[in-house]
Amino acid sequence: MNWFAEVFLLSLIPTFEGRYAIVYGIGRGYPLWGTLLAAALGVLLLSILLPAVLPLIDRLMLWLERTPLRKLARLYIYYVERVRKKAHPYVEKWGFIGLTVFVAVPLPGTGVWTGALAAYLFGIEKKRTVPALILGGLLSMGITIGPALGVFG
Repeated sequence: MNWFAEVFLLSLIPTFEGRYAIVYGIGRGYPLWGTLLAAALGVLLLSILLPAVLPLIDRLMLWLERTPLRKLARLYIYYVERVRKKAHPYVEKWGFIGLTVFVAVPLPGTGVWTGALAAYLFGIEKKRTVPALILGGLLSMGITIGPALGVFG
């Protein structure tokens, strides 16, 4: 696999996403602009795809709850409840800006995946969710690039 595809695929992984794909790419010595582009493409893809797919995942998990795979469904429900509690103060009070900040904070349990789920749970319209996810995901990348380049170290 080439390095561009490697960084891109890493940027699609929950909690890892573009912010840590950049750190990985820089750490491996991959070209900076290519690493940024691959990670940004991952953020864009997730930001557009997740708001559309999450309702389907939700329905799938509700169906799985009535099958032998109910433990997987319960794990998903546990994750949903954690996201609801963690994102509520940001999203409920600040709306679009709160969702953007929640996604931008480069900590485990935040990011595009969690932000998309939070937006879905709180009923934020897709036309507002997608820009907040893109902006937050790109801001998160911007926050992590300095330390990855050794600028703040």
